[in-house]
Amino acid sequence: MDVGRVLLCLFSVLVSEKFLVAAFSQSLDSDFTFTLPAGRKECFFQTMKKDASLEIEYQVLDGAGLDVDFSLFSPTGHVLYSDHRKSDGVHTVETEDGDYMFCFDNSFSAVSEKIIFFELLMDNMEQEGEEPEDWKEYVHGTDMLDMKLEDIMDTINSVKARLGKSLQIQTVLKAFEARDRNLQESNYDRVNMWSMTNLLVMMLVTGVQVYLIRALFDDKRHTHM
Repeated sequence: MDVGRVLLCLFSVLVSEKFLVAAFSQSLDSDFTFTLPAGRKECFFQTMKKDASLEIEYQVLDGAGLDVDFSLFSPTGHVLYSDHRKSDGVHTVETEDGDYMFCFDNSFSAVSEKIIFFELLMDNMEQEGEEPEDWKEYVHGTDMLDMKLEDIMDTINSVKARLGKSLQIQTVLKAFEARDRNLQESNYDRVNMWSMTNLLVMMLVTGVQVYLIRALFDDKRHTHM
């Protein structure tokens, strides 16, 4: 293999590595779990760009009733979506420039706090003026290589998209598992409490019945001389 071909391969690998780091340096998916106290309302903000897509998925993992009020507001303050006392929901909106606000409201509950999970999925969030194909102008003579960088990038992007989707599904399944586990533990405690209550009532009834039966056979007659 000649020196020119080796140098071209090394240059191609370096350029590919440079742009791969730039492509994967910012994550556009995020999730968060927090505790919403009773009688409180919590709001979050997400900055979006025009012609992008924002998807919000939420679930109530724990708390009495497993429900919460949810609202999504546009940058101008208009209500885009509003859910009343739901345990989960998914909403997607085509965005414009500005800060989107979404709120979780537990003010209807005076006693029970809620544990809430939500996930944000953002698409088409490239920076203005960013050219995804700019890396090609740095590479010349790729026809001399057995495998083109464009094919490598397409394959890597496909794998990245599938891995991102798999991670999203795993995160949602973990949230469902946490909610089901909390529900089962709550039912377990409730069954134990009512079992003990029934046991105490049965013991009390048994004692009363024994006392009444003994009272029936108790000879209360007195002999007078």
